[in-house]
Amino acid sequence: MENSLPIDSPSLSRRQLLNFLTGAVVASTIGPALYPVAKFFSPPKEVGADGSILAKDINGNLIPASQLLAEAPGTRALVAGLAGEPTYLTIQEDGTLHPWGIVDNCTHLGCTFPWNENDDQFQCPCHGSRYDAEGRVIRGPAPLPLRLAHIYLEGDYVRIAPWVELDPRTGKKPWWV
Repeated sequence: MENSLPIDSPSLSRRQLLNFLTGAVVASTIGPALYPVAKFFSPPKEVGADGSILAKDINGNLIPASQLLAEAPGTRALVAGLAGEPTYLTIQEDGTLHPWGIVDNCTHLGCTFPWNENDDQFQCPCHGSRYDAEGRVIRGPAPLPLRLAHIYLEGDYVRIAPWVELDPRTGKKPWWV
């Protein structure tokens, strides 16, 4: 019986018990404290495989497509788009959403601006840049057209995806890619 295991179980020393308790307290304290940090660095779950997100309002609530499509044709709705940037969605004459959204960031210094329905253009209040309804520069100092984003419906919600193809307004590779 030389190769058999000893039957007596070793007792836990006071030092081992205190080390175990200290480790348990530290782990149970740090674990919940690290959860918000891990949540912050993990991407949102609603991000699609193509990098798209669901359109939200200013408070972060999802916007049903039926709510947007109930507006009159020509209406421009401002939603939180990619990276939280304000993006204009346009209701077309046939009652559908335009296939691209216009990101509300002036290409001069990054100001946000309103849509002026009377002049049928975007007007940046910071330095006077003007853009037409499709985001092309009418008057500077803005050097480039506004960025675009893909818009499509997924169920009753609007998805906004990055635009990486040719710019349909210029026929060239977009400056933001």
